[in-house]
Amino acid sequence: MSGYVVVIGLVSAPGTAAEVASNLADDLRADLSERLPTVEWRVPTVVDVLVSPPADDAIIVAAARERLLDEAWDLVVCLTDLPLEVHRRPVVAHASPLHGVAVVCLPALGAIGLRRRTRDTVVGLVRTLLGDTEDHALPGSVAGLRRRAHELGRQQEGADGSVRFTARVLSGNVRLLTGMIRANQPWRLAIGLSRALTAALATGVLALVTSDIWQLGDALGWARLSAVGVGSVVAITVALIVGAGLWERSSTMDGRKQVTLFNLATTGTVLLGVLFLYAALLLLAMLTSPVLVPAHLFEENIGHAARVGDYLELVWLTSALATLGGALGAGLESDEAVRAAAYTYRQESGRPLPKG
Repeated sequence: MSGYVVVIGLVSAPGTAAEVASNLADDLRADLSERLPTVEWRVPTVVDVLVSPPADDAIIVAAARERLLDEAWDLVVCLTDLPLEVHRRPVVAHASPLHGVAVVCLPALGAIGLRRRTRDTVVGLVRTLLGDTEDHALPGSVAGLRRRAHELGRQQEGADGSVRFTARVLSGNVRLLTGMIRANQPWRLAIGLSRALTAALATGVLALVTSDIWQLGDALGWARLSAVGVGSVVAITVALIVGAGLWERSSTMDGRKQVTLFNLATTGTVLLGVLFLYAALLLLAMLTSPVLVPAHLFEENIGHAARVGDYLELVWLTSALATLGGALGAGLESDEAVRAAAYTYRQESGRPLPKG
């Protein structure tokens, strides 16, 4: 292979996958150059959705193969954010040496250490595509992908020489779901909904300076306050999912499996986003209550000396009411705004995007 130029196309879905790919290209080129310095490695990156859901790894392999032929690449690695499964086992990766195609399901790699896990998996897949086996290994290489497969679950070999790496049913599905939620970046939810955030802040300030709320917070007790807090979080979560039509349906059996995962990820994303909002409102109320709630007026209204617990009850109730106010503000948001805030990207069509 001395003097050869090998081009490995790196195709990624928009959003988190594209962010990972931008760093992965340099890592992959450096690793391969170290092991085979006599070969010039080129790793162009492309942002392309390739397929429309529902789709399995075989469909993605076929679409990636078409892109490889169109671009005249030697190999292609596809980073997808679609949840892939076979026999209830999440598919982590699929390598087809016959087609020169490898597919990595990013959500199946989990929410922690995504860049490192992706790099290790992709490097191992490329070695597989290049014939890096126990009998014919690249100089200086190790069977990293095989160790990775042992860690994740099991390896399945197809009749055409393709290799599919699947995770264990329970732990693999949990990792897949958490990976999907992480890709949606739930901490961005409240920031992306300006009307909901404005309504929540306005309601919180109004509640914090209202004497009736002071008395109500003192009278309810922690059991009822907890119920109010949970109710407010559930209310805005349901309002966002139902109001913006985030709950998806499918008429096919294969489609239902992916849609179920999408819906679980959506619910987890919105719920975590609302919890982040609640925590931010709680912190803001704690910081501003000493200024907006004079101690002597507070004590006059609750009828006894104010303790730290009394202020905590007040800010808890204030945050719950502010979150409910956010639910009303969420009703004013457009469906497009809610979807943009809830998802970093959701595949809806198979049309390619411009090259990145």
